[in-house]
Amino acid sequence: MRPVDLADHLFGRDRASLRAIGAQDVAGRALEQIDDEAREALAQTDVLIMGWGAPRLTDDDLAAAPHLRAILYAGGQVSGLVPTSAHRRGILLSNAGHANAIPVAEFTTALIVLANKQALRSARLYHERRSMIHREVDFPHAGNRSKSVGIVGASRIGRMVIERLSRLDVDIALYDPFVGQAEAHALGVRPVGLDVLMATSDVVSVHAPLNHDTVGLITRAHLRAMRDGATFINTARGGLVDQEALVDELRTGRIDAMLDVTTPEVLPPAHELYDLPNVLLTPHMAGSTGPELARLGDHVAAEFERLARGLPLLFPEKTR
Repeated sequence: MRPVDLADHLFGRDRASLRAIGAQDVAGRALEQIDDEAREALAQTDVLIMGWGAPRLTDDDLAAAPHLRAILYAGGQVSGLVPTSAHRRGILLSNAGHANAIPVAEFTTALIVLANKQALRSARLYHERRSMIHREVDFPHAGNRSKSVGIVGASRIGRMVIERLSRLDVDIALYDPFVGQAEAHALGVRPVGLDVLMATSDVVSVHAPLNHDTVGLITRAHLRAMRDGATFINTARGGLVDQEALVDELRTGRIDAMLDVTTPEVLPPAHELYDLPNVLLTPHMAGSTGPELARLGDHVAAEFERLARGLPLLFPEKTR
């Protein structure tokens, strides 16, 4: 994993969360690359733990690990870092996507609440006036009660956001072509088409996966159809939205945006999204940070404990 001190945040400097569940021989430090030192370690390894920034493993790397039984990933998905030979060898894979989804859902729910309270617009006006703000006069529609929130994608994170929003007095619309009426009813949402969702929601929050079918899912027409004063939130992937069209719409001042992801992920210094007053731009902060990293470590440690006890993994990932 990179940086190497990520392991300290995941498992503690003494790897206490791993040793406490019976790991007999835990590597003293994390490795950043597959070099001679790493291959020596792999030759004795039963369980390999990988994290963010890890290099992609090759067939030769796996050949250097004849005892390898499982790869546990302290992140969203590990299959892209593992060759297909892992499947032939019966190496088990597990990821911490569920644990990492929790802070993303918390972050997104907080943004939705702030968006409905018109926090961006009220803070901007307060900064300009520097005097009394009459909330009922200047922001008569601020508040969460009876607002419409549109969720694009009933992914793991999307469902966590829906569950958290269900505690609020908001109407939740969902666009997901793979969710039928019965499942939508069980989730407590109204299934609608994407066109309807974009045109009728006070807040739109994107949670679809990024793949060849969803690149540019949110089009210029969708953005133009958004209500005046609505907020567009993206904590998923920048490629899901036509970013140029989003910037064009934001320039009008008609809508707001709260963006944790963009295309590219780190924008050029002169990009307009840094300076638009109706944009809250954060540097991919929704996922696990600081003390939340220990949750990923605990998740991996729990999977390791199940392996040690001969139990099936709770969060297995299929090899390709």
